[in-house]
Amino acid sequence: MARRAAPANATPAFFTAPPRRQIADPNESALSRFIREQITAPEKLPGNISIMTGVSVFAAGIFVARTWGDMLVPA
Repeated sequence: MARRAAPANATPAFFTAPPRRQIADPNESALSRFIREQITAPEKLPGNISIMTGVSVFAAGIFVARTWGDMLVPA
């Protein structure tokens, strides 16, 4: 069977790495760069809020169970 060429407007079949943003300060520490790029970045904020909501509901459930757990068990 003969091979066919890709269409003229075809894009590569692999994912390319997103372009890295320029560092605002060359003396910035790795921790502050991580906070800026991963935690407070506007494009990652909805996911971070979702994770924080899940963690806080989980922690609140543990707090409630440990504080008032004796009322949940019939005497």
